[in-house]
Amino acid sequence: MLSILAAGSVFFPGLFLLSKQCLKRLPGLRWSEGDAVTVSARLVSSIQAVMASSAGYIISTSCDDIIEDQHWLTSSYILFAVPYFVYDIYAMFLCYWHKLQVKGHEVDNGPKSKSVVLTSYLRREFLMVLHHVVMVTVCFPISVFWRQGKGDYFQGVMFLAELSTPSVCLGKILIQYKQQHTLLHKVNGALMLITFFICRVLLFPYLYYVYGRYASIPFYLVPLAVPWQCNAGALFLMAPQLYWFSLICRGALRLFTGRSSCPRPPASSCPDARGPFPSPRPANGYSSQVAALTTPTNLGH
Repeated sequence: MLSILAAGSVFFPGLFLLSKQCLKRLPGLRWSEGDAVTVSARLVSSIQAVMASSAGYIISTSCDDIIEDQHWLTSSYILFAVPYFVYDIYAMFLCYWHKLQVKGHEVDNGPKSKSVVLTSYLRREFLMVLHHVVMVTVCFPISVFWRQGKGDYFQGVMFLAELSTPSVCLGKILIQYKQQHTLLHKVNGALMLITFFICRVLLFPYLYYVYGRYASIPFYLVPLAVPWQCNAGALFLMAPQLYWFSLICRGALRLFTGRSSCPRPPASSCPDARGPFPSPRPANGYSSQVAALTTPTNLGH
């Protein structure tokens, strides 16, 4: 167990540093520190998403009995991926830091300035940071210990939620390089909308439906048949997905209709009409004020 945790603790930060150095040094690229940091962070998120989705597919297709069947990859990948969430909190902060510098809000290296930026980052990214913290402190022990080896199928299906992440990361990169007008951006935005809806919004209703078939009970009675902890966990994990999906829908409306979703607002309160992302944007691409075609990276959450 400790060896798998250690492997994840080395892999994700190491991959980030390696990709950042390559982007800064490769002939023809030689990107700035800020560009290399943001693109590398999104590259690592995409790789983690591919790994999690692959693990989820293997697990879910290998379990005939959705409750009793086990697969060694379930707990192993959870242990391996837990350090990712700790790393990603720091990576998002680095992205936020460099975005402030790019926008002309340079800050000195004094401890006071860093504390101000950190406070601003935590305030703007509160939901995302909270999400990551819960993944490590709550979902990790539940998935590894509380389940007692049951329900690997459900855990595998939840890994498949990561299928929406690569399109999110590509969308952020396209925005970073002002490619909102391209066909690729629109196709990617449509793919993001579809994958997020299927893999994150429909995820929990599907799991309830599958259990209802397994237990031979109607779908609407499943919440009454499972432990209350399962219902509470599903509600807690689904709530932010619904919120983020609403932002994606608003962003998609602006992307494909070319008009803002704000009916005659003051100029300072209306989302930026240049694309489906707000400006300025928080480090993870979400905004509580406007619709953004982005989504978190997570492990079955």
